[in-house]
Amino acid sequence: MLCAFRCAGRGIAYAFASQRNLKIQLAVAALAVAAGLILGISRTEWLAVVLAIMVVAVSEVVNTAVESVTDLASPDWHPLARAAKDAGAGAVLLASAGSVAVGLIVFAPHLLALLP
Repeated sequence: MLCAFRCAGRGIAYAFASQRNLKIQLAVAALAVAAGLILGISRTEWLAVVLAIMVVAVSEVVNTAVESVTDLASPDWHPLARAAKDAGAGAVLLASAGSVAVGLIVFAPHLLALLP
């Protein structure tokens, strides 16, 4: 069991070290958490924010795995390799768009309430 956690940690560390977008996404997630703390969002809103953060992070780590396996299996350009990489990137884009929607739904009312 400990070995499984170690392997998973290495995978997450690899994705974080090799993927600039994951670093950006986690920085934005930290800003969302800070905004949630400052604005005092509700428990339900926290649930939505945490789930959105996790969906984006998970999709980026899975996309990293898809890219790594694709590069191993097809070091030369191939249309199926491109399709696999594009689909993985598309999953991240969908997750990110969904997280932006969650952010707007959660944070906009709190921010609008601050306006005079």
